[in-house]
Amino acid sequence: MNEQRITESPSWSDPRGQVMKTPDDVAEMLRLKACGWGLKRIARQLGCSHHTVKVYVAADGVKPFKSPERPKRLDGLEGWLRERFIRHRGNADVVRQDLLAEKGVAVSRRTLQRAVQPYRQALRAEALATTRFETPPGRQLQIDFGERLVEIGGAKIKAFVFVATLGHSRRLHVRAFRAEKQEHWFAGIESAFTSFGGVPEEVLMDNPRALVVRHDAASRSVE
Repeated sequence: MNEQRITESPSWSDPRGQVMKTPDDVAEMLRLKACGWGLKRIARQLGCSHHTVKVYVAADGVKPFKSPERPKRLDGLEGWLRERFIRHRGNADVVRQDLLAEKGVAVSRRTLQRAVQPYRQALRAEALATTRFETPPGRQLQIDFGERLVEIGGAKIKAFVFVATLGHSRRLHVRAFRAEKQEHWFAGIESAFTSFGGVPEEVLMDNPRALVVRHDAASRSVE
């Protein structure tokens, strides 16, 4: 093989400030190494130290530089954020003030909004389950399903929560299921009747697909 010395290409710096060989030089290092050349011989050919050749050969070429992933300021505060977001009824500004006052962490409103986005659905489900309607005693039972993420055995599981509320006394009956199918609605309603010790004149619901085929808005009848 022709061992004529070639002119060294201009060097360049990576984002870490280290002087590096050009990609063409590195490719030549690998080619010569594949031909059986030793590190010192390659270094003499390319006009660099054998340590430089050793680094690139060991790395199998030029590797793109990746900045180390920086830890996020809200890491480890997920549980605290969820509790405060629910407590303050979705007011992210108040949560941000608590975060600074209690944890000493200052973040932008946009950053906090992104962090609490997963908790908005739980807040909406809770709001639906606690909507208040005043009715005479024994008149109405309001039922609905909500969803919550719960931790069981270290794993997060979606729970479907059946909530029955008496329209006058506001007494609650709550039961959790793994799904929201027709059988779970029936089981929830039956357990509510048993818990309250009676059957109301009417049951108010929001036309769930699992129970309602057709709804007549004028007569309020369902099939």
